[in-house]
Order: sequence, then C-alpha cells, then structure tokens
Amino acid sequence: MVFSSFVFLALFLPAFLAAYYLCPARQRNWCALAASVVFYAWGAPSFLPILLGSCAADFLLGRAIERARDGSARRRHLLALAVAVNLIFFFYFKYANFLVGEVSRALVSLGAQKIAWVTVALPVGISFITFHKISYLVDVARGAVHAARTFRDYLLYILLFPQLIAGPILRYHWMADQLERRVLDGVRIQEGIIRFCRGLAKKVLIANALGEVADRAFAAKLTELPAEYAWIGLACYTFQIYFDFSGYSDMALGLGRMMGFEFVENFNRPYSARSFTDFWRRWHISLSNWMREYLYIPLGGNRVGAARQYLNLWIVFLLSGFWHGASWNFVAWGAWHGLFLTLDKALARTRWGRLPRPLAVPLTFLLVAFGWVLFRAKNLEHAVGYLQRLLDPLAFGIGLSRSPIGEFIGNRAWAMLAVAAILSFAPPAKIRFAGSGPVSLWRYASALLLFVLASSALATSEFNPFIYFRF
Repeated sequence: MVFSSFVFLALFLPAFLAAYYLCPARQRNWCALAASVVFYAWGAPSFLPILLGSCAADFLLGRAIERARDGSARRRHLLALAVAVNLIFFFYFKYANFLVGEVSRALVSLGAQKIAWVTVALPVGISFITFHKISYLVDVARGAVHAARTFRDYLLYILLFPQLIAGPILRYHWMADQLERRVLDGVRIQEGIIRFCRGLAKKVLIANALGEVADRAFAAKLTELPAEYAWIGLACYTFQIYFDFSGYSDMALGLGRMMGFEFVENFNRPYSARSFTDFWRRWHISLSNWMREYLYIPLGGNRVGAARQYLNLWIVFLLSGFWHGASWNFVAWGAWHGLFLTLDKALARTRWGRLPRPLAVPLTFLLVAFGWVLFRAKNLEHAVGYLQRLLDPLAFGIGLSRSPIGEFIGNRAWAMLAVAAILSFAPPAKIRFAGSGPVSLWRYASALLLFVLASSALATSEFNPFIYFRF
C-alpha cells in the first residue's frame, strides 16, 4: 500500500486513526500492530508468514542472547546464528536472481546451457526490515538494550507501518520506551498532520512531475537523445529522488507523530552539502548512522592508519551500493561515493579540501548528480552511455527539430524543477508575526492547501511509484 494513494488516504488511514484514538491507551499497541499487519499483507500477503516466522525466531534468539553471559562464547555464537539466518533470507530474496543470472551468462559464454531458474520475487521492504532486525540483535548482544519484553513489542518495532517500507531505520533503544508509554496529545497530532501533508506534497506535486521527465530521458535511445535533454533528465531525476524519498520520510515522521511516536530525522537539505562527507551527514541519515555503527566502526573506523581507513570507507560504500540493488551499476554508485569520501579525507587539510562554499556546494552537487546516473540507469552499460551523452559536445542540438522541448518537458515540470531547486538550496524560511511563534492557523491552512493540491494531482495522474520501495 502506498501512502500517496486514495486507498491509503481515503480508507486505511482514517479508519486506522479513528480506531487508534478510540482505543484505551493500553490497547493502542495492539491496534497499531493489527493495522501494520494489514498494511503489509495488502501488498505482499504471501510473504507475511515468512516475515512473522523470522520475527519469532529473532525474538527467541534475542531473549537467549540476553540470558547468555556477557562476553561468553555462547552469546557470540547465538548472535552469529541470528545474524546469519537473517542474512541468508536477505541474500536469497534480494540477490539470488542476480547471482544465477551472472553464472548463467558465464556458462553461456563457455558454450554451456544457462541454469534453469524460477525468478524469486522480492518481498516488500526486506532491506529496511533486515537492518532493523540486525541492529536489534547486535544491540542486545552488546548490552546496549534489553531484549523485547513481549513478542508483540518486538513485532510492532519491526512492522510499525509508517516506517515499514522505506525507513527511517530505527534503533530498538530509541523505540523501547515509546512502545511502553508515549504522549499522545493534540499538539503532536496537529504537527503530525502538517508534516504528513508536506511530505505528500513533496512526493506528488514535485517528485512525480519530475519523475515523468526523468523516465522519458533514461528510456530514450541514447544516440537520438540531445545532450540538453540528457542534462534536463538528470536534473529532474536528481531532484526527484530527493523529494520522493524525503517526502516518504516526512510522511512516515508525520504518521508516527499522529500515533505518539517520535522518529529520527532522515534528511537535512543534502544538496546544500559542501562535500561528500557533508552530503552523507544530511542524506538518508539513518542509513549513514547504521553503516557507521554496525560496519565502519567494527572494521576499525578512524582508529586505524590512513590506508586502512580509506579501505574501510570503500568497503562500507561498496556494500551500501550492493544493498541498494543487485546490479553492477549500484556497486559502481557505491564505488563513486567511496572514491570521493576517500578524497575528502585525503584532501581535508589542503586548499582543495577547504574550497569556499560558493564553489564547494555546486561542485559537490554536480558530482552527486553524476553518481545518480549510475543509480538510475538500467545497467552499467546504460549508465556509461548516458554519462558519455552528457559530456559529448557534439551531442548538443542533435534531433531537436524532431523532438521539440515542449514535448519533452512541460510547463508544470519546469515549474516544479524551479521549486525543487529553490527548496533545496535556499535557506529555510521561518514565518513569524509580531515577535510571536509561527502562526498555527497559517501552518494548518497551508498544509490543508497542499493536501488538496496533492489529492487533485493524484486524481489526474497514473505516475505514483516510490523509488525506494524496490529496495
């Protein structure tokens, strides 16, 4: 089920909130869990028994890990078993098709027959669910958090529907107290509604409009795609992925707040970053923190020599790229970010590492945008071809007479591209009157207007996918 759909907005969400608010406080976790199970089963009913079974195993193993003596071999072995089981499921569902395809291609090149294989379907949200499960098990083993008291609490932590499909990635120690007791009042509900409406507008009004143009550019035959159109397509995708994903995160945080939960922020104006290091402090913050806490630091982090530190960065971002998708272009995208993060470290004390902001921000933005070509392209060959088209001086003006720009990008998309750029780079505005705080009536009225505009756009458009749903 998609947040930006009429089924969710007009049926699921009102019915859930009505039931949730009418429930006694002690029963709201059961209400939220039931709604989360329905939410997941709506899109992937066949995977629900597998998910519930794996959660039951995690819950039992987590309790066993906590009972084992701290630092004992038994605790380490139980943790290794629990993490291994989760990774086996994850790799099977996400990478089996890719690995079998690569082996089959190698066999065919050697004159043998390809492997007979039935394509494995990808469970919705498996990447984010696996990250939650592993962080819980590791934190219990470290003694950073107590194991969940009840299976209901653990299951709600994993399945809580606002963050189930695409994050933010939540740590159990952030959620444990909130699962037991949380404040639900009118202010939080109102703030949640405003945040949700803003996220919906980001997704539907901006990301969807830009996504149609980006899809047109990346689906075009490269030999017939003018370089100008390739640049427009890249600009549209660069802003689409940000407003699509940050819009989802805003909706998730808003929904959580309507339920009394406080989730971590996941974005902080990443395109205003001065470097790749700064970019990853602002982009998908919960993923960056997860990678640092559970991969980069255990590898040695900054506590080792420069060469090993650079290797650690490369390992983290190669794995991050492969986590995003089972394709070589995602690995290349991870390598691209690993390269520039390494350069950030190596050049930090030189003048190249201290460029003035007016130079550093656009340079970082351009390099990040080039990386998005690797992320968006259907394969590595397509990505290389698209990058070549962008940089080919002879490709400017090719075919413009056969394909007028008005057919490629309309006025609405131009307007949304301008709005996206302003929102991404301009300092955030704070509206205040007569020395008071923000005027509540203005905020609610603007949120309602955004909701109406987004709903109207949904009624007239069939383009509505969330990019990160496929991860």
